[in-house]
Amino acid sequence: MPNDLLAEFPVIYETEVAWGDMDAFQHVNNAVYLRYFESARVRYFEQTPMFDIMRAEGVGPIVHSHRIRYRFPLTYPDRIQIGVRVIGVAEDRLVAAYRLVSARHNVVAAEGDTTIVFLDYRKSGKAPIPEPVLRALDEMEGWDAGHRPGIA
Repeated sequence: MPNDLLAEFPVIYETEVAWGDMDAFQHVNNAVYLRYFESARVRYFEQTPMFDIMRAEGVGPIVHSHRIRYRFPLTYPDRIQIGVRVIGVAEDRLVAAYRLVSARHNVVAAEGDTTIVFLDYRKSGKAPIPEPVLRALDEMEGWDAGHRPGIA
């Protein structure tokens, strides 16, 4: 796999393109990319204490919005890698960025990002990102806690 295309991503999720991912236009349907990104995002969050905190305290992520730029049509068969990293943090939200790479064609097939808001599910309101999650992000991304990238 062309890992040089994913060098700046601390977490890489790898999967196969399934036949059923394609649509009538004989390429992977645009909505399937959201599932690929979601799987990569979950793999990233599994490297933090976020899911444990969510179970114990009821504070966790909820998707606010997505953006995707399709750069190359994927088709079956292919093996893909999706790099994920956090590119911005605010008190109650973060932005995760993705790059999806096709092994078969050695190209970037899509890039995108997701804004994720933290929610107190018990109170049905926004919540600050838990400090243990922020510390895990600092470690994974190589940030100094005082110099986390903000959200524009």
